[in-house]
Order: sequence, then structure tokens, then C-alpha cells
Amino acid sequence: MVRPDLSVAVAAIRMQNPVMTASGTFGYGKEFVPYLDLNRLGALVVKTITLEPRPGNPPPRVVETPAGMLNAIGLQNVGLEAFLGEHLPYLRQFSPPLIVNIAGATIEEFVTLASRLSQAEGISGIELNVSCPNVEDGLIFGTDTRLLSTLVSRVRKATHLPLLVKLSPNVTDIALMARSAIDSGADALSLINTPLGMAIDVNTRRPKLANVTGGLSGPAIKPIALRMVYQVAKAVTVPIVGMGGIMSAQDALEFLIAGAQAVAIGTANLVDPASSLQVIEGLESYLIEHRIIRLQDLIGTLTTE
Repeated sequence: MVRPDLSVAVAAIRMQNPVMTASGTFGYGKEFVPYLDLNRLGALVVKTITLEPRPGNPPPRVVETPAGMLNAIGLQNVGLEAFLGEHLPYLRQFSPPLIVNIAGATIEEFVTLASRLSQAEGISGIELNVSCPNVEDGLIFGTDTRLLSTLVSRVRKATHLPLLVKLSPNVTDIALMARSAIDSGADALSLINTPLGMAIDVNTRRPKLANVTGGLSGPAIKPIALRMVYQVAKAVTVPIVGMGGIMSAQDALEFLIAGAQAVAIGTANLVDPASSLQVIEGLESYLIEHRIIRLQDLIGTLTTE
């Protein structure tokens, strides 16, 4: 059998395979170079960038949970100017498309970030982080359809780049939020961000996180993420990047069969830095075993009858 075709497209972003890195778990790429060849990835998604540098939340900021972890990093990052001056030149040497995740406290900050990044060379897309659960007001845009619509509409006017919107699971109707983002100009959707959770030290009777609450990630949230991807795939026609608890090729296959066009690896990067590469290799092995020539022929093939 000939080698299967793993290529996909997320809006206008062409990828050699469907495996991306999830924002917040892959730093600025350089940290993972000793562990895998970044050129083999489908796309690179870097740590969230804000207009000004952020120190993040005070420690402790990470807590291990059964089948997962809680994090309340608080969008710690170097800020736009340092990213453009220090990290983007380094990232340009790699062939996979680069998607920059951005967050702002106001619509104006999102617009400024999108506009500046659109003028920079080497960026293939922008992902709006409207759903971070561990910063003050981090969920405000991702849980209100009117605010989300206004935000996406304004950012859409500020950039020519493909626009992905990363949705929050902390809502009643994920499909409603998805339609709001698309109707306002989103080219693709990323889902899900982390559900809000907490942990308590029973000896001190205090929260284990200094922030009290944080985002839950890892295998524990996969069934929730998979369900939401399936729901949104039935409700909209734009590409979906599925994420949430993907630790293996089998996990990734579930998301693709449910309707995701691509997948993003998050917490697994912290367990094994080479996990993204292992997922790519596992997908190829599956296609060969099942005599599927194109990965595209597998996407959205779930049958429920």
C-alpha cells in the first residue's frame, strides 16, 4: 500500500498532518526542539500572547488530579513586543504553519494584537483565546454570545489571516457559542479549552491552588471534549480543531471520526515531550492497517444508527 495522505486544511491553513500543539503547553517551540523534530508537526500553536508581559498567577499554580491536572498559570507570557522580536524570528525557521494564540482584557487589546501580528512575516493564523478559566474575567467573552460576536467581528476587520476561536466548555450550549463565532467571521473553531475546577488540601482546609480555581486538563476531560466536538460538528460547517485529553493516536482518531478536521495535543506534551510525534505515527499506522488512502476520508465518519 502507498503511504497514506495525512494532509488536512483548517480554513486556509494547509497542514501536512492534522496534529497541532495546544496553546499553553508548548511554550514558544524552542523548549521542545531537543525532543522532537518540529518540522514533522501539522502546525505550531504557541503560548498565549498578550499586549503587555504578564507574570501570571502566584504559586502554587499546578495540581495533579486523578487522570489529569489543574493549572492556574494565569497566561504568563513575554508580551507582544518580546514575542515579535525574540521568538518569532526563531519560529520562522520551521516549515509547519504558525498559529498565534492571543488574549486581551478588552476588545481593543485583541484588535491591536491581531493587527500587529497580521503585519508580521511568518504567521499563518490567529487563535482567539476567549475562554481562559484562570484569569480574572478570562471567560467573559467566551460565555456571552453578544460579547463574543462583537469581539470576533472587530478582530475580523483587523486581520486578513485565518481566524480561529477557542471556545469555552463552561457554557450551557456550546453549539450556540460556535454559531455566534462563525456568524461573526470566524474561519475555524478550537474546542475545548479547560473546564473550571478546584482542589482542596484537607489538612490545611485551603485550596491547593493559590488562585483557588483552575483549568482541568488531561484524560479526565476527553469525554466532555469529544461530546462537544461532535455537537458542534453537527451544527456548523467550518473546520474544527479538537482538543482535550488527547494522549494517544486512538484518542486523536476519536476526535477526527467525530468531525474534527485537526487535533491539538496539550497536557500530553507535559507527560512526554514527543507525544505529538507519536500521535502522528500512530495515525499513519492506523490508516495503513485499515487501508485508508486519505485521512480526509476518515473525518466525520461517525455512525450513530
